[in-house]
Amino acid sequence: MAAAAAAAAGERSAARRDATGRRLARFAALRGRAVRHGEFWDLVAITAADAEQEWAFRRQLAAKLARGELPRGVRYHVFVDPPGPKIGNGGSTLHVLQCLENLYGDKWTSFIVLLIHSGGYSQRLPNASALGKIFTALPLGDPVYQMLELKLAMYIDFPSHMKPGILITCSDDIELYSTGVAETITFDKPGFTALAHPSDLTIGTTHGVFVLDPSSFSGKGGLEYTSCHHFLHKPDIETMRQCGAVRVRGNCSQPCSSGDHSDSEMDSECVYTDSIFYMDHSIAKQLLVFYKQMDTLCCEIDAYGDFLQALGPGATQDYTKNTSNITKEESQLVEVRQKLYSILKGTPLNVIVLNNSKFYHIGTTQEYLFHFTSDSKLKFELDLLSKAFSIFSDKAETLDRSASIIQSILEPGCLIGPGSVIEYSRIGPEVLVGKNCIISGSCINLRVDIPSNCFLCSLSIKIDDQVKYASMVFSVEDDLKKGVKLLSDIYSLQFFGVSLLECLDLWGVQVSNQLFSSDNTQFGLWTARIFPVCSSLSESVRMSLNMLHSVQHKSAFKLHGFKLLSVEEMLSCKDVEDMLKFRNQIYDEICLQRQKEKSDL
Repeated sequence: MAAAAAAAAGERSAARRDATGRRLARFAALRGRAVRHGEFWDLVAITAADAEQEWAFRRQLAAKLARGELPRGVRYHVFVDPPGPKIGNGGSTLHVLQCLENLYGDKWTSFIVLLIHSGGYSQRLPNASALGKIFTALPLGDPVYQMLELKLAMYIDFPSHMKPGILITCSDDIELYSTGVAETITFDKPGFTALAHPSDLTIGTTHGVFVLDPSSFSGKGGLEYTSCHHFLHKPDIETMRQCGAVRVRGNCSQPCSSGDHSDSEMDSECVYTDSIFYMDHSIAKQLLVFYKQMDTLCCEIDAYGDFLQALGPGATQDYTKNTSNITKEESQLVEVRQKLYSILKGTPLNVIVLNNSKFYHIGTTQEYLFHFTSDSKLKFELDLLSKAFSIFSDKAETLDRSASIIQSILEPGCLIGPGSVIEYSRIGPEVLVGKNCIISGSCINLRVDIPSNCFLCSLSIKIDDQVKYASMVFSVEDDLKKGVKLLSDIYSLQFFGVSLLECLDLWGVQVSNQLFSSDNTQFGLWTARIFPVCSSLSESVRMSLNMLHSVQHKSAFKLHGFKLLSVEEMLSCKDVEDMLKFRNQIYDEICLQRQKEKSDL
């Protein structure tokens, strides 16, 4: 039985790989050419958290269009959240509706829109922090795809089978699926329509879970249209069982999608979890009226939890007062939820069940390393490469097969350990990189052994109108989101497995309130002013690696005389233009090398 189930799971994975390959090929054919009406999205909107992100996103979109990496004839927009309190992806959705009306008047209600939420600061995957999660590079394509292109490719079949409305997605997840030859995913029903993926129960506790109408759903075939009785947001397993959300797979003929490292496709039970959803323009207009009436939104709204929990015949108001799943409770939140509930109550939640689908999340360093470097299902189904648009000499001792090199130049003699990812970097001949490292945007031209599990990311910054550089270094396991409220508690913060207090002593940095950049009451690695500002990229890398060496060997390395920045400050004064210039230099050098190799033939 187990062998048969494993074989069936392998067949489903192969079917997803074939379907994914077809979608990538369809998108590749559209890159750089003007699309016909109805062939693609009328408008692609990307959200940004602040003005710096907005500028970075606009600059990268313009560069992609200039290089012919995106379809032309499409309205591409970046919409920045209003200044003030964070409003969450639900608040961003409402704000985007307002922006669309301001730009296009009533015409916006005739558009087929893809809305990608990308406004976070990516504290769990900091190499995506400076230039945005939606611009995270993938070991795929030539030149390399970023998450934006992958999203556009994976949703390539949707616009031609969609009535005017808005499809909402996040920037750090990937949905791969296969359907029957004659089966089509269609978004043409009033109200909301969501995709559902079979997942193990543990995954359900961190996602939205659909309680499906059992009379209209069999769990068989590649694709089923059904309705949702009600929607559970991050429920515990007991709640899933009580509400009738748990399905028994019987003979394991159905797949189960997982975002973690386990392969749960052969579990006997599953729930159906959320990913992307669509709303028609009649709903969008109702939400826009609500947003205008609110005047100012002062709380974080979740587009999934706060919109979808109001839908379906089984929805109740109970969730509006449940704040257990939110990180910060604002006084306005319960009132906003209750108003949303009164607007959306009775609206249908249509569900498209993709029985052979898999949901992947790439929002943390651990997920990033696992999916890009291990024998993961994602690596197989996307056909990810170990070397994507990069140069390295045959003499380079580099590639362990599991390493992943993305738009980088590796000089002969360097060594890259297994399970490591190098992106947008130049690695010199005397560099040894350990296992499970992430190196991003760096130039390393000294003789150095980089320890295993090292996270190194370099940024260009602008201080007093001068371009400078700073490199953040951590362990891939360090928790940059963790904070303490008292200075006396910072000993509990860990830097590469060592108490931050001990590290500060080794670096000669004094503990005080001025050590941390944020004016709120949380002290953590994200806001610690510990990274020196340097005049060159390679010097900033050398300094940060020396800091790490001092911690690992308990030897002093004093940071006296340097201006020190936190990651938070590095991001607020980042020089997007200079960072993209460095990437473009690598891009041009790779192109020249390839031309030379062709002419030599």
